[in-house]
Amino acid sequence: MTTDDELDAIMAVMQSAFDPHWREAWTRAQVRDSLAMPTTHALLIQAGSPAPGVEGDTVGFTLSRQGADEEELLLIAVDPDFRGRGMGTRLIANLAAASKARGVRRLFLEMRANNPAQNLYRRSGFKPIGVRPSYYRALDGQSIDAITFAREL
Repeated sequence: MTTDDELDAIMAVMQSAFDPHWREAWTRAQVRDSLAMPTTHALLIQAGSPAPGVEGDTVGFTLSRQGADEEELLLIAVDPDFRGRGMGTRLIANLAAASKARGVRRLFLEMRANNPAQNLYRRSGFKPIGVRPSYYRALDGQSIDAITFAREL
């Protein structure tokens, strides 16, 4: 179970990291309810820390959900002031290690086709495995394909 302080940290990063135009941010209730489930996991990373759980200001997080030996990366976010410093790479590495320790063999994620984070995912070993045409809708009504990625652990 996530503490109120951890939930506050997740929501602070979420607010700064996600552009409302793309409608990707979750509400506090969505995050809280998701984390109430035993198969949903959050990892937080602090400034200057290579690993989760070290004291300091939270600058990024992952939210994932495990099902048997697979895990889906639901959300990943890094405060814009800390982008380009390897935080996203560290978050994915930490997620992969924690998932593998839980017996996970394969990670999945889904993202909008025009998301620049695609470069991070590819560098982190994810490969595209499918497309859902016109899956997402931006605030202005623009429809965007979803790309599903997978990574073996």
